[in-house]
Amino acid sequence: MKIAQKLKDQLWWMIISVDYDYSRIAIADHDLTDETLTLWLEDKQDFKNSLDECLQLDIKVREFAKIIKAENFNSYEGSKMHPIKFFVYKARIEINTPIKWYLEDASVVEQQWAREATLKAILTQLVETEASGCSE
Repeated sequence: MKIAQKLKDQLWWMIISVDYDYSRIAIADHDLTDETLTLWLEDKQDFKNSLDECLQLDIKVREFAKIIKAENFNSYEGSKMHPIKFFVYKARIEINTPIKWYLEDASVVEQQWAREATLKAILTQLVETEASGCSE
């Protein structure tokens, strides 16, 4: 996932301001359009009065969909029967495409898990990218 330098700087500022305790970073609000998932981030120990005071993180919908699929949110492990040879095998069974699953099938809690997994993926990528950049 490509993160713009300005956003990297803002995320690092947030990470430093929470003393590297990622569990303090909360999603204050969110919005999903056809093209973008927007997350507004804040420190759990320093709640903001408005979204304008929060860090706005925009993620392309296709990136959000990749995370939903990678985390297996939109599927479950089940049994399928081979259509010709009639033997049963274990497989991932897709409930719906990632974004349709999020919008139509996911519970409120599952939607929250998907957003939190997205935030975690971005923070992990940021830290791993910077860590690997320091060792060169």
